[in-house]
Amino acid sequence: MNPDSTTVARATWAVRLQFFVAGVLFASFGVHVPTIKLHYALGEQALAIAMLAAGVGAVATLTQAGRWVGRLGARRAALLSGGATALCLALLLSSHAYAGLLAVMVVFGVGTSLFDVSINAAAGELEQRAGRSLMSGFHGMFSLGGMVGAGLGSLLLSHEVGGATHLVAMAVLGAAAIGGAGAVMLRTIAGSDDKGGFELPRGLLALLGVLGALGLIAEGAMYDWSVLYMKQELASEASFAALAYASFSAAMAAARFGGDWIRERVSPAVLMSGSAALAAVSMAAVLLIGHPMVALVGFALVGLGFANVVPVLFSAAAKVDANPAHGIAVVASVGYLGMMAGPPLIGIIAEHASLTLGLATVSLFAGILAVAAPRALRPAAA
Repeated sequence: MNPDSTTVARATWAVRLQFFVAGVLFASFGVHVPTIKLHYALGEQALAIAMLAAGVGAVATLTQAGRWVGRLGARRAALLSGGATALCLALLLSSHAYAGLLAVMVVFGVGTSLFDVSINAAAGELEQRAGRSLMSGFHGMFSLGGMVGAGLGSLLLSHEVGGATHLVAMAVLGAAAIGGAGAVMLRTIAGSDDKGGFELPRGLLALLGVLGALGLIAEGAMYDWSVLYMKQELASEASFAALAYASFSAAMAAARFGGDWIRERVSPAVLMSGSAALAAVSMAAVLLIGHPMVALVGFALVGLGFANVVPVLFSAAAKVDANPAHGIAVVASVGYLGMMAGPPLIGIIAEHASLTLGLATVSLFAGILAVAAPRALRPAAA
């Protein structure tokens, strides 16, 4: 193996580690959504507004993420944004002021969204260098990180470890891992200073963005609300409820690690349509049956269904534009608009009806995605 291929191989594993750390950090937040609700004495609607604050920060960042990643390079952008994400995680339970929570959530949205675009841009470049499908495997590391983060959170909750202690520890470890991985990522600049700014998506990017919005609304709802659903609607213990996130993430990881092999053999339209249909049916079964063990199995099947939605869309977006970060940022910006609208929508429904009814939107959006995918992805498959 020559030095160049060795460098690329090391960079590939470094980016995989970044995806893994992103999953751990996001899961650590997701596990403590009920903790945040209790710590700040919030209702569902106020909690949804806090999540909306993160969505506002994310969408505002995504309008310029392609430009920033183009100027800084994916490596430097990942180091800065990953560090900001870890810092916000450490500060989540640092006060009892709702305004302080909102401020932290805005910056959390900024950090996570830029980190997301940065590592996806790096993954897109590595996939193009390899000339074969790699994106699902990268996203599998995110899901694996989510599973590990949620499982660890469940274990610590069962041993009555405080939420603030857990979040600070994960932030410190996450920041160290991000710095170590960043040291061996490729030092390439994705684009020039005058490219990568936000523009209204058109053509194929617009279609991919709409699909991304549908998928991210549903996927984000699982991350943000599944633990609270288990605890509040099904009266599960906090440590058992945390397994909802772990079940969903573990299934996503398994499906994503096999996703690249499947994507080489199945068209994007067929893969996404069948997967979304599985998610829609599984989520409906969870809500209709209303049993904790059934919910864990159902959340796993929902995870299988959503596993390859984002990898397929981001991989397609990276190939549409000469600057992979630009294409990903444009599609991600539309997708995050959907994710931003999802939590408050579910929170409002939960406040005025029930969280069960709110989560029914996951099944609805997955169904729409299943129907729309064949037509919208036909150009990408051609």
